[in-house]
Amino acid sequence: MDGIALTLIFLLVLFTLLGSSVWIGISLLAVAWVGMELFTTRLVGDSMALTIWSASSSWTLTALPLFVWMGEILFRTRLSENLFRGLQPWLHGLPGGLLHVNITGSAIFAAICGSSAATVLTVGKMAVPELKRRKYPEKMIIGTLAGAGTLGLLIPPSIILIIYGVTVNESIVKLFIAGVIPGIMLALMFMGYVAIWDLLGGRKDRTDTASYTMSDRLRALGQLAPIMGLILSIMGSIAFGYATATEAAVLGVLGAFAISWQQGHLTRESFIASLMGATRVSCMIAFILAGSTFLTLAMGFTGLPRAVAEWIAALQLTPAMLIAVLAVFYIILGCFLDGISSIVLTMAVVEPIARQAGFDMIWFGVFLTIVVEIAQITPPIGFNLFVLQGMTGRDMDFIARAALPMFALMVLAVVIISLFPGIATWLPSLM
Repeated sequence: MDGIALTLIFLLVLFTLLGSSVWIGISLLAVAWVGMELFTTRLVGDSMALTIWSASSSWTLTALPLFVWMGEILFRTRLSENLFRGLQPWLHGLPGGLLHVNITGSAIFAAICGSSAATVLTVGKMAVPELKRRKYPEKMIIGTLAGAGTLGLLIPPSIILIIYGVTVNESIVKLFIAGVIPGIMLALMFMGYVAIWDLLGGRKDRTDTASYTMSDRLRALGQLAPIMGLILSIMGSIAFGYATATEAAVLGVLGAFAISWQQGHLTRESFIASLMGATRVSCMIAFILAGSTFLTLAMGFTGLPRAVAEWIAALQLTPAMLIAVLAVFYIILGCFLDGISSIVLTMAVVEPIARQAGFDMIWFGVFLTIVVEIAQITPPIGFNLFVLQGMTGRDMDFIARAALPMFALMVLAVVIISLFPGIATWLPSLM
């Protein structure tokens, strides 16, 4: 059977199961089972057991539940209030005013969370009502939060970069370092858009006329000091080689506990809630990874990845054309699957294509992460849009239109890192 027919069979079974509300992990295992039963002579049960065990016992994956736990602990603190109070005196005077708090607050929280949805929820629960009270346009409040919230996927420690690194066997540390400059670049692009919008007369109601002295700004740093210290300790220990990603994750959990204790939020109830929250998320990710690993094995036995790679090679696409095709493909796929599922589901086919095209796999990880970020704010089911809908009560059409400028900026960011790959590869090359 040729590669196209096999692909159609795999996709038909997969989307039938997903459309029936079957868990993603179970759907992936079922598709792999069907593929191996129909198209190979291997012992399916033995293969599945060995594959699931190897996928679940990776030492590299240990960092994942720890970083998730760190984010769960900090989610239950006064972090959003502290970020707003600490950033307000410094950003108030910029064109666009406190809208920049949405962006910088999201970037800072992303550096200790790794989850897009948690970033939107944590920053938004304080920023949205406060900015509304100060008469900032709701469309800009929602739009900046939607775009900046996606930074949780890119700025390290990024859960998706951990998953990608494990899947393609690349260094998690180098992937983390590679995400720093593109993450900062995206945040600055969002801030630049807000500033230009304001300078062109976008903010007509300027009731927010408070002024701050340098003394006020210096006192505000006390609100930011704990979280900035945690970020610098995590990234510094990784960048200077003092700790692996897993060891840095342990440091992050201990630092999160210290911040929670210092704020008076470390109780038996909050400890159990954070632990159970991290367990649920980590088990979900581990189940998806196990299913995707077994599916990768099944597709390898059927020869599907090789057949698809040969078919794409026969099209004689230039690297630029291939990047464009992959970007559109992942944006469309991300409208129906979460980012982790999108990556682990497709890597068996996409990885050999990317390597054959000569792409640097560290750069390719950053590229994929930004494209998956775009899918988070792409209607009809971009996940961040649903989070914002629940937070603001606005209809999806309004939220999607508010996020559209950020969508365009992120597409521009993909073009920029494609033209200048050194943006993602320069820092890792120094290690």
